[in-house]
Amino acid sequence: MTTLRISGLVAREMTLTFEDFGAVDAQYQVPDISEQMDGRDGQAITLQGLVALCEPSDETGFLGLHGSLDDFHASIPLAAVLQRGLIQYAQDGQPLDVKAGGPYRFLIPDYAACNTDEIDECANVKFLDHIEFTADRGFDNRPEDEQEHEALHAHEHPQ
Repeated sequence: MTTLRISGLVAREMTLTFEDFGAVDAQYQVPDISEQMDGRDGQAITLQGLVALCEPSDETGFLGLHGSLDDFHASIPLAAVLQRGLIQYAQDGQPLDVKAGGPYRFLIPDYAACNTDEIDECANVKFLDHIEFTADRGFDNRPEDEQEHEALHAHEHPQ
């Protein structure tokens, strides 16, 4: 069973399963991501829903997003994404397949609206298996310039 580990400055560290995501209160469920993000489909919970479950401390300033499958890590300001962040857990009612970026995928509809240089399209993290709430910026290996960014995406989508 594939899980998403939640750790750091939270009242409750937890490990969530596909079934746990489906059981999150309906007010936090996003039954059709395509209504918020063109070109995406599937089911998600809002970041606010995750925050309600694990209750980060007031000291929390950053969200660490970790995907061990491709060793990709992003550390982004929590306040900038709290209102728009999504954690995709399903597609067509089934667990999110690795071919679609599963087991879980962090998505930010309209990431440019976050109005910070620390949020870019690479903050949409696929293969997500760990979310960490931290006071300060944590480990982040996103590309630092346009050349690195293009190289990363060329590797993902060879022409």
